Amino acid sequence: MATEHLSPLDLAFWRIESAGHPMHLGALAVFDASGFTTSGSGGPVGDSSALDPASVAARLLAVRCVRVPGLRRRIHDVLVPVGAAAWAADEDFDADRHVFLVRTPDPRAAAGPLMARPLARDRPPWEAHVLAGPDPRSFAVLFKFHHALADGLAALALAASLFDEGPPLRGPARPLPQAPAAGSGLRNLPGVLAARLQGVGQAVEIGAAMARSGLPLAVPPALTAVAGGTGTRAVAGLALDLDDVNRIRKVAGGTVNDVLITLVAGALRRWLTGRGDPVPEGPGPRALIPVSRRRPGAGARYGNRLSGYLLRLPIEEPDPLRRLERVRTGMDRNKEAGPARGAGAVALLADHVHPLGHRLGGPLVAQAARLLFDILVTSVPLPGFTFTLGGSRVREVYPLAPLARGHALAVAVSTYKDTVHYGLVADAGAVPDLAELVEALRVELEELVREVL
Repeated sequence: MATEHLSPLDLAFWRIESAGHPMHLGALAVFDASGFTTSGSGGPVGDSSALDPASVAARLLAVRCVRVPGLRRRIHDVLVPVGAAAWAADEDFDADRHVFLVRTPDPRAAAGPLMARPLARDRPPWEAHVLAGPDPRSFAVLFKFHHALADGLAALALAASLFDEGPPLRGPARPLPQAPAAGSGLRNLPGVLAARLQGVGQAVEIGAAMARSGLPLAVPPALTAVAGGTGTRAVAGLALDLDDVNRIRKVAGGTVNDVLITLVAGALRRWLTGRGDPVPEGPGPRALIPVSRRRPGAGARYGNRLSGYLLRLPIEEPDPLRRLERVRTGMDRNKEAGPARGAGAVALLADHVHPLGHRLGGPLVAQAARLLFDILVTSVPLPGFTFTLGGSRVREVYPLAPLARGHALAVAVSTYKDTVHYGLVADAGAVPDLAELVEALRVELEELVREVL
């Protein structure tokens, strides 16, 4: 079988990781086990753990992960091309090294230290932690997937493959590499050259846009982790009513995503004011907004198909509706240019770097994250049906993004069952008051709703 190398972007995510800045994304799923029964739990008769929903969930995850090929693959270095890495089956795969049952007095608080811990690089890069608290009617599962394994959509498909059966969700699929036909290289040479020239032109354009975006300006110190960060993590989540977001959208215009980004901008302003920090004047911090390059209706493949938009968050604007208008205008401008152009498309530059460049330059790229953007704000769409695990229903889903070196905060958002879920990951040393920022998000939504009534 042909060797399956990591794509340039997947390789970039693998190489820029460090112990203090792990490159895994996550999701904290909160389950309602109030209707849990032992029927269908999979536990043997007389097994007392069958009465414990969290134990049943952990057992099911351990059994089901063995059946998912994408979860039994690890990454290893290869000799050719120099600096490259490839996927290989983990012949010693052991579910007990990936699925863990954690008894904790506060499942949500436990997510922070777990997100700070890097995934083992010598085995398949993912973990699932079942977090059982004192309330037997509820538990949580923290999923961790390395960004080299999956982006948000592909990670969703992998996690969904571990849940109970439901409506079909197109999972990751990788076609086997096909050997080129004899003589096809010569026939395709003009097209290959044209594609290379087009790619070089695209890289030059993206580089020029990055230069025009400027160095960090008007960035609140609260968004900067001094000396690269402490390596500790704090995690918080907030659930908001999607109807309120749609009410704002219908009256003020724009998209749901425009409103969700505006809430982040307004909450940052409110949070800074509340802690006594001056609100910077000027263009505002640069938010990287990842954009999926997957085709609608296509199955989610492993790895990453990402580009992005770069947007200045107008936190200096005191009027909520004007903030929304500025976000809407900026996003419309980004969409008109498309996800393959502009400073936010920096991920596409990975395609133009030799594998050895990723290997040697990965640490330097990680150090330069603060020069490229100031905060990550990403959206992960979820399907409309209800997820269950061992009969326990998923009540809330908080997406969690990796935190780049020098950054103090990353924001991810998803909608599930008519609810907006914000997941915030922060450097615990730089942002000791993450709960206040969460409250600022809630108050900002209430303020915008009042503005449109």
